[in-house]
Amino acid sequence: MAKSSLLTKVTWTIALAPVLYFAVLALLSQPWPQRHALYVHKLNTAWLWDLNNPVQFGFAQNQITPFNIQTPDNETLYAWHVLPLGLYAKNEVALIEEPSGLRDDILQSKAFSLLADDPDSRLVINFHGNAGTVGQGWRTDTYRSLTSGSSDDIHVLAVDYRGYGYSTGVPTEAGIIKDAVATIDWALNVARVPPERIVIVGQSLGTAVATAAAEHYISRNTPIEFAGVVLVAGFSDIPTLLSTYSILGLLPVLRPLAPLPALQRWITGHIIDTWNTSSRIDTLVRRSQSLHLSILHARNDPDIPWTNSNLLFYAAANATSEEGLTLSQVNKAKTTLDHGQAGWVHTWNAGGSKIIRQQVLRHGGQYYLS
Repeated sequence: MAKSSLLTKVTWTIALAPVLYFAVLALLSQPWPQRHALYVHKLNTAWLWDLNNPVQFGFAQNQITPFNIQTPDNETLYAWHVLPLGLYAKNEVALIEEPSGLRDDILQSKAFSLLADDPDSRLVINFHGNAGTVGQGWRTDTYRSLTSGSSDDIHVLAVDYRGYGYSTGVPTEAGIIKDAVATIDWALNVARVPPERIVIVGQSLGTAVATAAAEHYISRNTPIEFAGVVLVAGFSDIPTLLSTYSILGLLPVLRPLAPLPALQRWITGHIIDTWNTSSRIDTLVRRSQSLHLSILHARNDPDIPWTNSNLLFYAAANATSEEGLTLSQVNKAKTTLDHGQAGWVHTWNAGGSKIIRQQVLRHGGQYYLS
């Protein structure tokens, strides 16, 4: 009797699984649930950890200055300015005497003056992946690794997109690109850090954001180029990514539809925010004069397969040729440096001041590359 009951349950589970799978796909074809699934902006610990008190995350008192950035469409973005630890130590007394928490008067803060008034200061603008906040999980480790080295002049600016954490609004592709531009505009025009001292870094979803922002500035009437663009665990575009993407490395999204390419195309055709990074890289490379583009990925990334970085590297290399290049031509002409157990590096000789570099590490997932 018990065996019969168990067999019935297993049979029903197997029968209902495809029904549930297609029901979820149908639901995700609608804008509201689709964007919530893509951005996962409501999944965070801002209710548990006060982002306005960064010492909770292991930083020194007032090493981080929380503040807001306004966008042209009247959204308020929550941001962190992280001081390099060596510079903090030299100004520790003055910094700890200042008020802590969210600063409405960021321009009057000691931390701001250390960034804006130093002709040697350099700024890393960090665009994070989906879900969470600027203070979520391993992201704080990234800021520490960037600001705790031997250099005393590397600052970090991290921002939550609209709808994330304490930021207002609802995330969309167009909206998040506005957020990125507003953040960089703040660095250029308010903090007065010149672009040749700014590096734009993106991780996961942030790679699409970073590329879109860099494309925006290179496409201006007076193009602006930055010291570097670094893409960590990137992807070509959302439709292509979903064909190989697995949630937490366990639940494939569209891979079960591989035997049904027409249905797979129909579903990807209903994706609203496509984040076509390969196309934007093409524009960025073609219009740049001195681009330094670094593409990093780990082979053991459980979410975004490392082979996605190959697509980005090919898009960048192809954009250096007016006639276009085949994949075999790129593979034949690229330079490869084997790092043994650590991985390997591909470099594309773009000529002039353009540097295109892909580094694949054997270990590190997507969360511990920085």
